[in-house]
Amino acid sequence: MKQQDLKTAGRILLGASLVYAGISHLTFARKEFRAQVPDFIPLKKDDTVVYSGIAEIALGAALIATPQEHRPKIGKFAAAFFTAVFPGNITQYTHQRDAFGLDTDKKRLVRLFFQPVLVWWALASTR
Repeated sequence: MKQQDLKTAGRILLGASLVYAGISHLTFARKEFRAQVPDFIPLKKDDTVVYSGIAEIALGAALIATPQEHRPKIGKFAAAFFTAVFPGNITQYTHQRDAFGLDTDKKRLVRLFFQPVLVWWALASTR
């Protein structure tokens, strides 16, 4: 498989994953996502989950459908989004909030190390 084919597959997979996650924010996983919203966010937790879900759907769709010349910009937006929501993962860990099968400190800690991978993935698949 050529490098370009791998990048395309990675970009589409990441985009589809974001669309799925965004839909889950708005529907079946809404309560679990509230567990990740840091207390310092000045919005209601449910509103934060809804807004971030909408952002994920938009970013995912953009990763899938944006023309080649605009993909690096969308990749940077996605990387920035993954960076912006990282405090939610830290909150889940530091406040020992169970969600998404992350029901031990070890699992929540390991999850923290996956966020930089998402940032890299967003950038690498859109260059």
